[in-house]
Amino acid sequence: MNPSISFFYFLSFLTILSALMVVISKNPIHSVLYLILTFFSISGHYILLNAQFIAAVNIIVYAGAIMVLFLFVIMFLNLKQDQADSKANLTKIAATIVGGTVFVILFGAYRKTTLPAVDTANYNSQVGMIENLGHLLFKEYLLPFELISILLLIAMIGAVMLGKREIGERHF
Repeated sequence: MNPSISFFYFLSFLTILSALMVVISKNPIHSVLYLILTFFSISGHYILLNAQFIAAVNIIVYAGAIMVLFLFVIMFLNLKQDQADSKANLTKIAATIVGGTVFVILFGAYRKTTLPAVDTANYNSQVGMIENLGHLLFKEYLLPFELISILLLIAMIGAVMLGKREIGERHF
């Protein structure tokens, strides 16, 4: 068996297992840590697809910045186990029904899927590299790229304005 195929199966198993543990885990901190493991294994899939830049961005942005934000919010809220048993059982039943429905839909879609043939003569091994991504962003998608940069600038200014202390404001 090809080593990359066995590595793909290992990463797929690890991704599914850690994603399930995100949902199953009762401790929110453990759930966030499993989510970080899920992001790392998804980055491994990106590397197998020859998209190294997207893998690095996934690790930096999601496993780094977003997970720090999640951990901060969880620790700030100080979540406690105050749910009633009847609500917990109802939630488990609803989650089982929704999960089973999603599984049936995905299995049906998987059965109908056919993989296209690989054209080795026209294969470009540099398709996921940052140089090609830069050419694509700054030629074909220049306007959406600039609009997103303006949107992020406005969001950053809004966050600074919301976090700014007013004169005479007291913090308890």
